[in-house]
Amino acid sequence: MIVVAHLSDIHLDGGERSAARARKVLAYLNNAPGPIDAVLVTGDIADHGELGEYQLAREILKSRYPVFDCPGNHDKRAAYREGLLGQPPADGPINQLHEVAGAVFAMCDSSVPGRPQGFLDDETIEWLDGVLAGSETPAFVCFHHPPVDLGIPAVDVIRQHSEGRLAAVIERHPRVVALLCGHTHTAAATTFAGRPLVMAPGVVSTSLLPFEPLGQRSWDEGGALDLGGPPSLAFHVLHDDRRLTTHYRVVS
Repeated sequence: MIVVAHLSDIHLDGGERSAARARKVLAYLNNAPGPIDAVLVTGDIADHGELGEYQLAREILKSRYPVFDCPGNHDKRAAYREGLLGQPPADGPINQLHEVAGAVFAMCDSSVPGRPQGFLDDETIEWLDGVLAGSETPAFVCFHHPPVDLGIPAVDVIRQHSEGRLAAVIERHPRVVALLCGHTHTAAATTFAGRPLVMAPGVVSTSLLPFEPLGQRSWDEGGALDLGGPPSLAFHVLHDDRRLTTHYRVVS
């Protein structure tokens, strides 16, 4: 059995609110008895993509468990590399492969510099196809933008596009047990290319659905967010028969 903690959309912006919420989630995980095999952070780590936001993220995201991350649409690659990864700044896609506890985690960069919607470019698609080849080890494919509509208008318009290219890769590799992403700011689950596609809830806020009460905002204004609710996260359990169970928790 493999246990993965999955959080997303912490949006560190230099303010105390977002930092406090992220610290609360990491304290919750670090105080958990375990075993937790890995912690995934699927994008929008910074809100403005500034170097200082990533330097703060590097400090907040320290954990006694391995932490794997990928960029979102609010992230900027050069500062992300320098401040979070400790690498020289560069503008190419940030794709990372990790292996732990008998599973592989392909952390893909679905960000498009200067644009909110997602896309896996040719370099990323070729990289993903290559790292999934030649092994039967269970693999999780992770990125920020969901590659399907979810019934949330403000999210669907900036989801991952040209998803047929990703589907073709997934269909070639039966070792892929699930796809994990963020961007939605709400817990959600569906399927893609015949595999589970599971979204982590947002740490910084929660998206309201179009059929929920929206308070003072309407979907014509770009959607509605609940800023008052507690941060939350997902736990994914991969069973020995490669069946995936997902649990969601709020951190109060």
